[in-house]
Amino acid sequence: MKIAVATNDNWAKVSGHAGQTRDWLVFDCQRGEPIPEPQRVLLTREQLPHHFKDDGPHPLHGVEIMIAASAGDGYIRHMEKWGAQVLLTGESDPLMALKKIMDGEALADTRFDITTTLCKLRDLFSRH
Repeated sequence: MKIAVATNDNWAKVSGHAGQTRDWLVFDCQRGEPIPEPQRVLLTREQLPHHFKDDGPHPLHGVEIMIAASAGDGYIRHMEKWGAQVLLTGESDPLMALKKIMDGEALADTRFDITTTLCKLRDLFSRH
């Protein structure tokens, strides 16, 4: 199962605003196995889901679960079309968030993020 975690610029913390996140850690996980080393995926501006036209392959296609600190409804609907479930968390450590998912534990509640409110407004007019 491929799981992608939105991260900040130094790959160290779970990032909010998933639709604008460029740095992703992608794990190819198997239940009951140790967590593998992640593949680091750096999206170009054109590959950001807010800008991507769905007109070709994408580095995050095939991911089943996406983890982020925040995401708008339009982003969540867009990722569902890709076959990915978006999970939001207040957990800041990408490996801890992944471990909780793999162990079937609940993720930490999300923190307040003003960009989520702004995304909800933008999503009213979204193509997704």
